[in-house]
Amino acid sequence: MPSGNVIRGARVGSAPMRPDERHQPAPRQDVTYWCRNDHRIDIRIAADAEAPALWDCPRCGLPAGRDALNPPGRVRAEPYKSHLAYVKERRTAEEGEALLAEALAALRRRRGE
Repeated sequence: MPSGNVIRGARVGSAPMRPDERHQPAPRQDVTYWCRNDHRIDIRIAADAEAPALWDCPRCGLPAGRDALNPPGRVRAEPYKSHLAYVKERRTAEEGEALLAEALAALRRRRGE
């Protein structure tokens, strides 16, 4: 059973229900993108910002472009690389041997060998 001293439509600490007169929204522009699956993506960005060339489609995940008649194709997936593959890209075999020898020497020092 509701009591008679409840203020309806408000919560404790809320601001008065009136439009905010203290600021103006920043100027914006509408930008439309299309993906290969004919999904249309409408976004709003700041008027002074440059719109990106590609945007990821939120429905299918494919890249979307500004040209409706010629949307971008699927981005080629990068093959999986292990941690060792990335290390081999950064280091030569000689550098790897030197690092391994240094790490083994530090381990032997800690063990008291």
